[in-house]
Amino acid sequence: MNAQLSLRKLLTIVCEADLETLVVRDLKALGARGYTITDARGDGKHGARDAAWPSSANIRIEVLCTEQTASDIVEHLKNRYYANYGMVTFLLDVQVLRPEKF
Repeated sequence: MNAQLSLRKLLTIVCEADLETLVVRDLKALGARGYTITDARGDGKHGARDAAWPSSANIRIEVLCTEQTASDIVEHLKNRYYANYGMVTFLLDVQVLRPEKF
């Protein structure tokens, strides 16, 4: 394969589904060029999240971005949401094709 691969960050946010509109607005304001959202289920500190009712639904938001954008987003989420909402974020280094998109 001759395609150029570049290093980016994969930021994953798992949070209460009720936060979707707010978090998406924040992502855009902080420089994310795009995102993917899927439903998420699991169990943890805030109890089982089975998505059977909207109040118990979680979503998983994934963002491919630069390290600086990821850092800005994580800092904002920590300051704005962590104290009052069920939310976890994690970062991975990934290699992407067409890095100019991210």
